[in-house]
Amino acid sequence: MRTFMIGAALLALGSGAGAQENYESWRLHTPTFPSTGGGGVIIGEYKPVIAGDKCMTDFTATLPDGKVYYNSVEFDAVPAQGGTLCTNGRWRAKDGSSQGTTPYRVFFKDGVVRGSP
Repeated sequence: MRTFMIGAALLALGSGAGAQENYESWRLHTPTFPSTGGGGVIIGEYKPVIAGDKCMTDFTATLPDGKVYYNSVEFDAVPAQGGTLCTNGRWRAKDGSSQGTTPYRVFFKDGVVRGSP
C-alpha cells in the first residue's frame, strides 16, 4: 500500500516532456503542494538543488491520516532553453522500503525554479 500511495502521488505530479515545451511557462515551483493524484497526499519540503549533472532533494509525502513518509529524489540535470532541466526523476523511500520514477520535472533559469504543470 505504501509503495502504491507514494508512487501514485509522484506519478500524478506531472507529465512527460514534449518536443516544443516552453519551460518558462511552467508554474512557479513551491516546496509544498498537493498531489494531483488525489487521495489528499501532500508533498512537502521539495527543494531541488543542482549538483553537477544531477538535481536532488529530500521530501515528504503526507497522507490524509497524518502519516508522513520520508523520501529522496534524483533527476538528470540537462541544459535546456538557457537554463537547467531536471528530468528522469527517480525517487526512493529513505527507509529503503520502496522506490520508483516520477514524470515531474523542474526547470531552473536565472534564479527562478519552475515545476512541470
